[in-house]
Amino acid sequence: QHNLPPQMWTNSINQASKMALLAWEKETGIKLVQINGQRRYGGPPPGMSGGQLGTVGPWEHGGAHHGHRVPAGWEGGPPPAGTEVYIGKLPQDMYENTLIPLFQSVGKLYEFRLMMTFSGLNRGFAYAKYSSQQDARNAIATFNHFQVREGCAIVVCRSMQKRELSVDGLATSVSQQDLEAMLQRVTEGVLSVTLHTSPCQRRAKLAVVKYKSHQAAALAKKALMEGNLRLGGAGMRVDWLHPQLKQKLQLWEEKPSSSQVHGGKGLAAPRPAALPPPLQNVLDNLNILCWSQHLRTPVFITECVQVNPDGWQRFWYQVVIPGYPVPINGFMWVVQDRQGRSGHEKAKVAAALHVLRVLGESL
Repeated sequence: QHNLPPQMWTNSINQASKMALLAWEKETGIKLVQINGQRRYGGPPPGMSGGQLGTVGPWEHGGAHHGHRVPAGWEGGPPPAGTEVYIGKLPQDMYENTLIPLFQSVGKLYEFRLMMTFSGLNRGFAYAKYSSQQDARNAIATFNHFQVREGCAIVVCRSMQKRELSVDGLATSVSQQDLEAMLQRVTEGVLSVTLHTSPCQRRAKLAVVKYKSHQAAALAKKALMEGNLRLGGAGMRVDWLHPQLKQKLQLWEEKPSSSQVHGGKGLAAPRPAALPPPLQNVLDNLNILCWSQHLRTPVFITECVQVNPDGWQRFWYQVVIPGYPVPINGFMWVVQDRQGRSGHEKAKVAAALHVLRVLGESL
């Protein structure tokens, strides 16, 4: 039974490339395993330190040709940190039959993961893990801004092995014990769980969850986003823990606010973020980053979705960057300030800061 039956895809989308991939698999004997929105090649099976999922194929250094021998098992555990690269801005109709030989041409691949949509297109990005840090550096040097097609330059950079998630919008009644029990039940590899008052949502808690590996955290993120956890309202949001949020939470732990000291009376009001820098400075920095990555000027959409009597406003925002594979969106609370800036202006600043963080982690 072939792992990629074409009838499982939307046949009207990109059929020629899909059939070319099936032909390549048959020719090389390579088997791709798709699970949790990603298609995986190589790597040891779960719970084993050696072996390659029975895979055969071009594993030799510089292996752009099609080989047919079973590779030797790996000695010990997987490659060390710093051996995985992030590949972005991929054409969505490009598959492993093109990408794997390309990235094997500069070093020995341990694993290749292509993120997939339900329609059978890729999501525009992938991860390649090499057997050594030098091979990973070779891939970055060779393929960052490489044109995989005319006018289609990809981005290749060091993969950030993030292991911490933020789960915002939890009910204030959720206890540490209940949350830990739920997370242990629905996800694997939990190392620690900490609860905080949410900095972004009223009457809500935020949890920081640390996992034993990036892969465990990524699988947990998907499970938590898609599951019905019954621990928060419609505003519950699961995301990678951003460094700025982590720093802010640490500062709050060191210096409790007056509302925390006095029995939590002020927890009903949303907490203000640190005062944002001037709008133009943020936008200039964002534009410079986009231009440096051959992206076009971002387009902002902000919409006020809730107004409280105390002056707080909740905004939804979306930022579309021509050339970037997906829009970036979210929610935030803002309040009128003494400088007279409108809620839309402050929402735009917060959105721009969020986009800077996202691009900084993915490019």
